[in-house]
Amino acid sequence: MKSTASSPNLQLVESLIQLIQSLSADEQSLLLDKLLGKIPYPSASEIAHLAEQGGSFDFWRDEPEIYSSEDGEPVTWS
Repeated sequence: MKSTASSPNLQLVESLIQLIQSLSADEQSLLLDKLLGKIPYPSASEIAHLAEQGGSFDFWRDEPEIYSSEDGEPVTWS
């Protein structure tokens, strides 16, 4: 939906919030399903791809390897 106003219509937003809050829990749930029901959730592989490509973890590339499998004591599982 394209907005024609340059600033948000705060009165409209407040009115919508009041209206939504006046709905019963069942009606609010139905509204939420209608608004968000068709939005697909990303798969685990899509999330992993976003994490790899997004750049948020790039700082780890420059971290030195300070630990090895020779460090510490082996963990014994019981």
